[in-house]
Amino acid sequence: MSNIFQNQTILIPGGSGSWGNELTRQLLEFNPKKIIIFSRGEIAQVAMQRKFTDSRIKFVIGDVRDRSAITRVFSQGIDYVFHLAALKHVPICENEPEEAVTTNILGIMNMIDATIQAGTVNKFFLVSTDKAVDPVNVYGNTKAIAEKMIIKANCRTEKTDFLCIRAGNVIGTNGSLVPFLIDRIKTKNEIILTDRKMTRYFMPIQDAIRLLFFAAEKGIGGEIYVMNMPSFYVDDLAKLLIAEYGNQQTRVNVTGAREGEKIHETLISRSEVPRTKYVNSDFNVIYPAVNVDRTNFHIWDHPEFGYKTYTPSAVFDSLHSLHDIEYLRQLLQKGGFIA
Repeated sequence: MSNIFQNQTILIPGGSGSWGNELTRQLLEFNPKKIIIFSRGEIAQVAMQRKFTDSRIKFVIGDVRDRSAITRVFSQGIDYVFHLAALKHVPICENEPEEAVTTNILGIMNMIDATIQAGTVNKFFLVSTDKAVDPVNVYGNTKAIAEKMIIKANCRTEKTDFLCIRAGNVIGTNGSLVPFLIDRIKTKNEIILTDRKMTRYFMPIQDAIRLLFFAAEKGIGGEIYVMNMPSFYVDDLAKLLIAEYGNQQTRVNVTGAREGEKIHETLISRSEVPRTKYVNSDFNVIYPAVNVDRTNFHIWDHPEFGYKTYTPSAVFDSLHSLHDIEYLRQLLQKGGFIA
């Protein structure tokens, strides 16, 4: 990978969470000029300041819903933006849809406007989710709209390339399933499952950031890069964590799927398959449905990618990309969650 981040100023909205911590750690290896962590989580920022003692990292308390705060941070001459800020938990977004819309849609609108007005940003990356595909919940719907706004933003400027990176669950992020289940076993000697047949995509955060950098280097504006993530039965995850942290008395409480929750997730919808091409074993890329005024994506090719197309009947859901429990064990070991 070429070093596109050397001596560059990088803005990470929502950067004080798990994604932001790992992204910052890896970005520092590329010798950037400055990394700006822009988030409203004071406690999370304090923890991150104590973790990183690098003068190139600057911390700014601010909210993507606050246009004036965004304008101030963009006055520092931003070269790259990795947008991580969002309300992400499905039940919270179901209960507080107005808040989800304000952060996940209006916040993106504010960021796009500020980026175009600044005129200094080379590339803007939205980290999206598999829940944006055929969405059935508030969170997924807000991220689906955010994706479309980002792709369409390419029509408004020739100075900035806007791209999306779509992923499933990253193992071990704050508030996510793995640390929740581990804590539940330790404190209650119980695991809560919604459905034993449920499948989900999982990937270690280190790998997710590595793939994010690939898209950052290769992206030309208008694409959605989709991480080819392995999927597993959530029941297998429970078995491994009980074996590591539980005992014969550990209970498994099956509650049924929650409101807005799918049994299986999808990385690429059927309507997107005709616009999707294979990049490599890590990525597929979805061309835009709209004309983004950059290039003809239907004939665009990259000599390094070796593209192939998919038949219209191709399926990209978590039931059809299942891996066995031993592979899941390896991922949990890689993440340091089991021995």
